[in-house]
Amino acid sequence: MLREEENCYNIIYQENLTETGSTRTGCSALWDDLNCWPHAEVGETVSRPCPSFLRVKEAVMKNCTENGWSEVFPPYELACGHGLNDSFQIPIDLEVSHEYFFYVKIMYSVGYAISLVSLSIALTVLCVLRKLHCTRNFIHMQLFLSFILRAIFIFIRDAALHYSQEYYHCNSHPPGCKVALFLSNYCILANYSWLLVEGHYLHSLINLSLRSPKKRLHWYILLGWGIPMLIIISWSLAKYLHQDEGCWETRDHGWIWWILRVPVIIFITVNMLFFLSIIRTLVAKLKAPDMHGNEINHHRKLAKSTFLLVSLFGLQYVLFAFFPDRVSMLTFKIWNVIELALASTQGFIVALLYCFLNGEVQYEVQRRWRRWRLKQRFHGDPRVHHGSLSNSGLPLTQVSLLTRPSTQIT
Repeated sequence: MLREEENCYNIIYQENLTETGSTRTGCSALWDDLNCWPHAEVGETVSRPCPSFLRVKEAVMKNCTENGWSEVFPPYELACGHGLNDSFQIPIDLEVSHEYFFYVKIMYSVGYAISLVSLSIALTVLCVLRKLHCTRNFIHMQLFLSFILRAIFIFIRDAALHYSQEYYHCNSHPPGCKVALFLSNYCILANYSWLLVEGHYLHSLINLSLRSPKKRLHWYILLGWGIPMLIIISWSLAKYLHQDEGCWETRDHGWIWWILRVPVIIFITVNMLFFLSIIRTLVAKLKAPDMHGNEINHHRKLAKSTFLLVSLFGLQYVLFAFFPDRVSMLTFKIWNVIELALASTQGFIVALLYCFLNGEVQYEVQRRWRRWRLKQRFHGDPRVHHGSLSNSGLPLTQVSLLTRPSTQIT
């Protein structure tokens, strides 16, 4: 509205310049606090749409008379659902909503901060421990990275979107805000796509007897990072051509929002089919009478991983992906809190279950710790250097035992 008022006064200023030294009849251009009325001749009726910020496709009119402009008809409150007496009064429910979103923002910011720290530590651990480098953990690392980037760009997006109250729900956002929203949505899509990679890899191990998983890493990278980029570019072009307003955070054109939503639903649906197939196969193999003990333990671990993925990513994504757009305010508030709480802390849960509570990671960290302690003791104990051969052999035996090759991780 401020921008429209400024444009209207520019029109009035240019009109006054042209009228200097001339006699111009009729009604001059006018700003009535809600709409801009151009110059009109006496007897002319001018129609103007309702103010754009009200998002109402109706119109109001004024007559140009010998005494100047007439009153607006029909009145704004009838045509546009807006009362002039309440123009600058904030409703009570809007104040409550403002307070609600303020606390929700604090809640999910804390959740993303915790996830960012825990995921950074987990990613560092998996990168440093070379014996854990395998295809499965490489996929985990990519999933960690997508969560880290998601948290970072959500913080950047919020900082750009709420940089100044003057930009709130206006079309004068800086270009950096759109870039931040572009990258934030891209990282969210990458989360879903790398989850699909997790499901496909586990499904391939169980059902397809994956022989050379390293050859598939290029395809996994293309799926995990490339497909979301194509989707987000399509969404950005649609936004730029058909709804280039604000920070691209509005959803007035529903079909543009579905450009992001349809791929997410496809990712979730395919992944759930993978999970159901994995569960069916594991149940059939565990019931087989000719199963050996090692095979049973192996398939139990795979079953545990499968149920872990389902509990982490399957159920809540299915519920929220098909949640209706138009619901009551109370339902929206409850749904919004639950979804944002789960989304913001999901990275922490992933780091906890795939790294900090992982038996292989714990064993390797403990082995590194014991080896370091043994080296400190070996170099710091004078008896090791000056003692007898039998005494000095004990630490060396311990070193040889503690540094034995661990079982190869596939």
